[in-house]
Amino acid sequence: MLKSFINGTLWVLNMQNMIISSEFLQQFDTPGPRYTSYPTADRFVEAFGEPQYLQALQERRLSPRAASTPLSLYVHLPFCESLCYYCACNKIITGNYQRALDYLDDLQREVDLLMPHLGEGQTVSQVHLGGGTPTFYKDRDLQRLVRLLQTVFHWQVGGEFAVEVDPRTVDEERLNSLWSMGFNRVSLGVQDFDPQVQKAVNRVQTVDEISRLIQNAKGIGFGSINLDLIYGLPLQTLASWERTLHSVLALRPDRLAMYGYAHLPARFKPQRHIALDSLPSAKDKTGMLSLALQTLQDAGYVYIGMDHFALPNDSLSVAKRQGRLHRNFQGYSTRPDGDLIGLGVSAIGSMGASYVQNARNLDEYSDMLQHGRLPVVKGLSLTRDDLVRRSIIMALMCQGRVDLREIEQSHLLDFNTYFARELIQFQDFVLQGMVTLNADAIEVTPVGWYLVRAIAMVFDKYAQADGQRAHFSKIL
Repeated sequence: MLKSFINGTLWVLNMQNMIISSEFLQQFDTPGPRYTSYPTADRFVEAFGEPQYLQALQERRLSPRAASTPLSLYVHLPFCESLCYYCACNKIITGNYQRALDYLDDLQREVDLLMPHLGEGQTVSQVHLGGGTPTFYKDRDLQRLVRLLQTVFHWQVGGEFAVEVDPRTVDEERLNSLWSMGFNRVSLGVQDFDPQVQKAVNRVQTVDEISRLIQNAKGIGFGSINLDLIYGLPLQTLASWERTLHSVLALRPDRLAMYGYAHLPARFKPQRHIALDSLPSAKDKTGMLSLALQTLQDAGYVYIGMDHFALPNDSLSVAKRQGRLHRNFQGYSTRPDGDLIGLGVSAIGSMGASYVQNARNLDEYSDMLQHGRLPVVKGLSLTRDDLVRRSIIMALMCQGRVDLREIEQSHLLDFNTYFARELIQFQDFVLQGMVTLNADAIEVTPVGWYLVRAIAMVFDKYAQADGQRAHFSKIL
């Protein structure tokens, strides 16, 4: 193992991976976007509604990409049986199952309103059911939803069809049922294995239960089995987090999504159950991230970027090695950027140079549909400046490299002139060894890859504006 100092900070190299200190990480622990899109969803406006979405759908239908580029599909199923205190998702806690059945009727209405404008029979290469808890639904009712989606869309052979699973709601029989519906990816919400932390966030599940589900899923044939983890939760310590990481390594999931907990109780009411003094300090939280980076990579996991890890033979790792990594509203993806259809309450979609979002309130969503209107309440038509900045930010986030000549040719501009202010800001990252900059390209170094959100933020004109960053979660 080699050691060196850059600007007084200890860096540790283990021949394949570079692990950076928590002290270095902590200086970048500031609010910032996750860049599942650019511009980010906080920039969506109410002036973009159903008429603008219908126009975007019509433009797709008349364009060559309708036949040549598969769609992605996201369906939001918001219902949960119990409340997880850390949760910032748009969810509905209910014991009234009829509400969930009524929601399926609304999804049917949304599809019926959408398809005449989109055109039936289009190919989808990605389907993702998220929530909430999709497995809140009984199998027969999930099957009803899947039959609807498979009737109006052609599910591409070899596509990625994923469903988020609350491990407390499934067993081997249910996993077999999900497989028979056509799903080939599952994501299990774990968050932490420490019993005290689980009680503090009202989500109790054992290592043995998760282990059994993973083994069942592998035996059935599911690929790229993912576990979600969260660091920075109440009562977490460096010691308890280390134990959780070692439990995870024993399970050997194909992928890991590891998020930093963002305590924003003013925005997310469930978090008001969490006492501020029960949370780890900012120093301990970045220490948990540093520990996870080192532990997971030493165990053979590839750091995909931001919050994703995968085993070397997983399709996400292969896509990163081959420069085919992409990013959308669900995070990193192996599939090329394309149009995304979002169905359900609060769902976000993208269509050409437009973003669109459905009503976040269930009553409003349902009322709009019952009056024969698509439930679009806001969105955004991207400007020329948005498009060029999106190209740069997504190249940084996915490939870690921006080809300056390619940007100039694609967007008809002189890079050095157009981004003169940004290039001045970039010098700090160059001096800290996080990026290299020459006449042809910007490249993120192995060090910078850990903090790529901060690097990408330089090109975000909205995040750079005064007062535009405080409402985001912190980068780490």
